[in-house]
Amino acid sequence: MKRIVVAGGSGFIGEPLVRRLLARGDDVAVLTRNSPNVRAGRAVVWNPLTQGSWSDEVANADVVINLAGENVGGGRWTEARKKRIMGSRVAATSALVEAMLHKPDHPRTFISASASGFYGDRGDEPLDENSIAGTGFLAEVTKKWEELARGAEPFARVVILRFGVVLAKDGGALAKLLLPFRLGAGGPMGSGQQWMPWIDRDDILRIIEWSIDRDATRGTYNATAPNPARNRDFARTLGRVLHRPAFVPTPAFALRLALGSEMANEMLLGGQRVLPKHAQNEGFEFAYPDLEPSLKHSVSG
Repeated sequence: MKRIVVAGGSGFIGEPLVRRLLARGDDVAVLTRNSPNVRAGRAVVWNPLTQGSWSDEVANADVVINLAGENVGGGRWTEARKKRIMGSRVAATSALVEAMLHKPDHPRTFISASASGFYGDRGDEPLDENSIAGTGFLAEVTKKWEELARGAEPFARVVILRFGVVLAKDGGALAKLLLPFRLGAGGPMGSGQQWMPWIDRDDILRIIEWSIDRDATRGTYNATAPNPARNRDFARTLGRVLHRPAFVPTPAFALRLALGSEMANEMLLGGQRVLPKHAQNEGFEFAYPDLEPSLKHSVSG
């Protein structure tokens, strides 16, 4: 049994992760601002702006998992919202690292989320963990996020996971797409040529568990399926899985009008051809390496 603390443990990835860890017998504390939101694990109230009693949970944990941060796709990127997106990650990560420093000699693993937005819009360029950072707001957010997480390296085994688009029907991008696609109104976004680094949520949970249990796992990993898809192929595949046509494109100008140019360009019209070379070289096997089986699993699961 491991003592595990999860920040962001009541969300789209966090809650199923906590349930998975509890099922294998771990003791899991979930850092939260609002205890009623926690439906699995022990709720521990925290405020990342101040150290408090929650800090002892972090300092004494065998594993600290950082999934905290405001949803980047939860609303138009106003200047105020961009500040909250950046600030939430800076505050949470800094607070966790500071809490671990209270017991610097305690052996522990620190697993911190990041995102494939680190690479910026890179066209058809294959991107692995050795590729340099890109430009744009998401690249700046993830660079800062990762820099802060690496501050724990003197007193923790640090693992940084750059998530792609996580597929599950109860949240994230797929949940927003299901209704229009089921109505036959789905299709590619913009040109549809942009690459989508995606990953089945089950594989996200498995790669986090692999990072917990494998002492040799350290450094940065692309948490994306080994076969990224172009947006047009994603749309066609989702339509086929749902037995619906998927030919109705969303023009780029409409996305820019609805979301603003910056958000539309970075989140929907740009893309990254991300490859999980580090994890595969170290023996991690994806349960869902191909898109169609993952979408079938995600839609039915």
